[in-house]
Amino acid sequence: MFILFVNKLRFRHPLKIPLLGLLCCLHTRSLSPFVKPINWNTSHSFVRNNPLLSLLERCQSLLQLKQIQAQMILTGLIDDSFAASRLVTFCALSESQALEYCTKILYWIREPNVFSWNVTIRGFVESGDLEGAVLLYKRMLQCGVKPDNHTCLFLLRACSFPSMNFVGYTVLGHVLKFGFEFDIFVHNASITMLLSYGELKAAYDVFNNGCARDLVTWNAMITGCARRGLANEARNLYQEMMADKVKPDGITMIGIISSCSQLQDLNLGRKFHLYVKEHGLELTIPLSNALMDMYVKCGDLLAARILFDNMAHKTLVSWTTMILGYARFGFLDVARELLYKIPENSIVPWNAIIGGCVQAKNSKEALALFHEMQIKKIKPDKVTMVNCLSACSQLGALDVGIWIHHYIKRHSISLDVVLGTALVDMYAKCGNIARALEVFQEVPQRNCLTWTAIICGLALHGNAWDAISYFSEMIRCGLRPDEITFLGILSACCHGGLVEEGRKYFSQMSFSFNITPQLKHYSCMVDLLGRAGYLEEAEELIRNMPIVADAAVWGALFFACRVHVRQKCGRRQGTQGI
Repeated sequence: MFILFVNKLRFRHPLKIPLLGLLCCLHTRSLSPFVKPINWNTSHSFVRNNPLLSLLERCQSLLQLKQIQAQMILTGLIDDSFAASRLVTFCALSESQALEYCTKILYWIREPNVFSWNVTIRGFVESGDLEGAVLLYKRMLQCGVKPDNHTCLFLLRACSFPSMNFVGYTVLGHVLKFGFEFDIFVHNASITMLLSYGELKAAYDVFNNGCARDLVTWNAMITGCARRGLANEARNLYQEMMADKVKPDGITMIGIISSCSQLQDLNLGRKFHLYVKEHGLELTIPLSNALMDMYVKCGDLLAARILFDNMAHKTLVSWTTMILGYARFGFLDVARELLYKIPENSIVPWNAIIGGCVQAKNSKEALALFHEMQIKKIKPDKVTMVNCLSACSQLGALDVGIWIHHYIKRHSISLDVVLGTALVDMYAKCGNIARALEVFQEVPQRNCLTWTAIICGLALHGNAWDAISYFSEMIRCGLRPDEITFLGILSACCHGGLVEEGRKYFSQMSFSFNITPQLKHYSCMVDLLGRAGYLEEAEELIRNMPIVADAAVWGALFFACRVHVRQKCGRRQGTQGI
């Protein structure tokens, strides 16, 4: 029957050779492994009655698609919206993914249905062209095509990035406008998107006011909170979920075990691991990696290693997690042994072991590994540079830091906020505050950490008024200082003997920025007041501290008593401190 159909076309249309060639090709060759399979609806009556459409199921390239499209034009089949949508689907979702050609077909066909628009939007989303997906949606609305729940679902997924929040809120408005808020899939995608923006309250509102909650809904909330570092919220949600008698799955376990990693709660993490075993949940690779990460961060390297050794297939994440754990706890020989066994040559595990060495204060070993990387011709990235600059900061190795800075310039590694901050910190801690200030001005974008690095650097070099000036400028830029920033500005006041300024900034911590002073802040203030001779005020500050004074706080007061020859004061406070 199909051959008769082709024979008729052979006499009717001049494109008989391409079609016959294509037909032979599709009958004699299997589907290329590079072509992503599409779930075609082969049982559809329209497909059975139009054999030309079934050729799309075996189509392997854009060239073959164009040959089929030519025959569809000649036969008038292209005017059918269902037939045209299959052409669009191939362009949008196959491995060939010709999105530019896909949009040309979409704009050319007469009255494309909503499915054709949806599948093209999905293609843009899956290819990472999020702006293209949004622009296509605008064109869809301009053409008078009403979106459906699938349209909103794809757009919500596309907007689940903080940079897309403005568009995301607009899409949420359209969800309400077109009445899709009660669709469970749209409901879940809305929660995920809001959590990606850090809008916990709004996500809870959607979660609590939705039409229903399925396992995916709970997973979206738990996983979203875990990804945003809201570990306690994730744990509370899990308890609510169990109270509602919703049975968790592997995705739930990944989210809740990640929250245990953040809380460093080993006992709770073990309980969830036991739950996985007792309830027969599949120990997938992502779940195994999450458990390993939890054990590493909670200090149980043996449990992590047992999981690692029992994994049938180890991913790069698996290797990196284990290497980072050994490096962080100082077992560098074991970390190196694993590093050399990794089957794939990647920068990621090298960054892990170097970063682990820096965290363990083994900075010489970190720089030695960086040198070894170069010998093995493994190209470093920004993460490598940041870790090595941190090692230089710990060692005070200015010469090595300068060499790394030259390496960054020579290899045209862009100076973003993270790398720029690491350079500022390195120059400041290694004694070259002038160069630190130069780099600070060169950084194209500065965040709180960048300002903190230069403020602390100026304080370290005794430039108190300069540190205050930069702190004031930081506030004027609308940035919020953190605990470390205030520690730097208080240190600057201490080194400069600026008592009034120190009192002001110490007061601002609580009243203006809602930051609770820690022991280091109290130690700095006691040192400032003591050096200036305000011993009674320093004593009063210690007495009114909401936390128990440590050796650093008492030491600052004893030093001041000795300087000002106040032996009675020193003995009295020494008695209280014992």
